[in-house]
Amino acid sequence: MTLPKPASPSGLSALLRREKDPKLALRLFQTPNGQCSPEKPFRHSLLSYDLIITKLARAKMFPEMEAILRRLRDETHFYPKEPMFCHVITSYGRSRMPDPAVRTFESIPSFRCRRTVKAFNTLLNALLKCEEYGRMIEFFHNIEKYAYPDACTYNILINACGVVGRLDDACKLFDEMPRRGVFPNVVTFGTLIYWLCVDNRFEEAFELKDNMVRAHGILPNAHIYACLIKAACKVTDLSNAFGLKDEMLSNRVELDSAIYNTLINVLFKAGRKDEVSGLLEEMREKGCGPDTVTYNTMISALCDKKDFEAAHRILDEMAVNGSKPDVISFNVIIRGLCKEGKLQEASDLFEDMPRQGCRPDVVSYRVLFDGLSMHRLLEEAVLILDEMLFQGYAPRDSSLNEFLHNLCEEGKHKLLISI
Repeated sequence: MTLPKPASPSGLSALLRREKDPKLALRLFQTPNGQCSPEKPFRHSLLSYDLIITKLARAKMFPEMEAILRRLRDETHFYPKEPMFCHVITSYGRSRMPDPAVRTFESIPSFRCRRTVKAFNTLLNALLKCEEYGRMIEFFHNIEKYAYPDACTYNILINACGVVGRLDDACKLFDEMPRRGVFPNVVTFGTLIYWLCVDNRFEEAFELKDNMVRAHGILPNAHIYACLIKAACKVTDLSNAFGLKDEMLSNRVELDSAIYNTLINVLFKAGRKDEVSGLLEEMREKGCGPDTVTYNTMISALCDKKDFEAAHRILDEMAVNGSKPDVISFNVIIRGLCKEGKLQEASDLFEDMPRQGCRPDVVSYRVLFDGLSMHRLLEEAVLILDEMLFQGYAPRDSSLNEFLHNLCEEGKHKLLISI
């Protein structure tokens, strides 16, 4: 393949920016005029170095990238910008390569570049992706050597504490912020509230939400409201859940279908399904559904209540309202029917899936096969097993062992031989 020949450093930068293939981009950079000439070397611009290093980092072509980094440091007098190194550190983090990420961070001053808290935070994020929590804390304890922490620094560390289940340490970091002259932002509150909810420390989460408004003048965003609404629904605290929803509306924070779906689910669990229609109407007024996930939430809740007739009506309603049932819609009902021993209804619905424009997946086959086997409808189970294998699917090992055990126990030796 013949590569275009740039006439100038700016021309090379334009070509590098457009080139999608990192290998071709590297060839362009190395031989911009088709060949290397020691007598008249091509004068690369700082931008072309930045572009190729970033492109190679994202492509995980690290040996080639490091060679060009050394060339930039040793053979030029350029002053590269910090964001380029942040791209490199981020790429190492995504590749779970903590040592090169640290090495890159440590080397930034040797490139005639001033290292700031932005690079430090990028390194913390990379170490978090690499699950190097101890090294994160070690670097933070020595942060004065590199930069002064900002809210982003604390946000990353609080999130790391949440990941490893050290919520008390996360709270200590939060309390430390004002003592170091760092003010929490909405991300700080959102991160800590999220992990408090995950850890079922709901009272503290709600107190923190009130504190962010009262003491800091920061309004909760959609993420914070979603966390708290889910927390309230988890303990079936409908008053708090719907109060938060109304607060979102009064604060003009956009509600999405996920929040409505959570509220719909808790209404069913609380035995207040008559109120669902009003919530669905509100969703339509706000222009956010209901969507397939909303209907699947309702189907799942109805199946939990063993109201399969209503679940079937939801399937019909979906088609009327333009939300086509997906494989999850059918699998949830089939699973519920099998659990209740309604194997004929489950089989009929399974057979009807293609007519309704939905092809059974491996879960559909496994659920029906398990149900038929569990209820000793072994001839029917053999037919489903044959069809499953023909479609390229396979039952779980535990299900197959249970099925073979049932065949032996029932004395179905001919069926056993036919498999």
